[in-house]
Amino acid sequence: MAADLAQISDVDIDSDGVFKYVLIRVHVASPSEDPAGECKEIVRGYKWAEYHADIYDKVSGELQRKGYDCECLGGGRISHQSQDRKIHVYGYSMGYGRAQHSVSTEKIKAKYPDYEVTWADDGY
Repeated sequence: MAADLAQISDVDIDSDGVFKYVLIRVHVASPSEDPAGECKEIVRGYKWAEYHADIYDKVSGELQRKGYDCECLGGGRISHQSQDRKIHVYGYSMGYGRAQHSVSTEKIKAKYPDYEVTWADDGY
């Protein structure tokens, strides 16, 4: 099943605008069942979400139906300026706390290698 983790995209964010995002850890099995089990972090951010929980609930529900276990590691906001090829990660989630933006940024840089990708802990 670990090979299936590779089929889950590391990053899925809207193509332009400012929107909320969450950093999610996806486990092959429940952490209590397999504490050293295979897992990966994924970044999800969408303009349609009014709350960070909206994104987490939708994504975790889809992944749980496929047999994965998920936990939200935190959230923030993303400013994606596709014309300028810039992405800025910042802020925090009231419900989930601040995501580790450095982790999110590295994953975004891998998907958008020709972009200037930055992050900051300030802002909401």
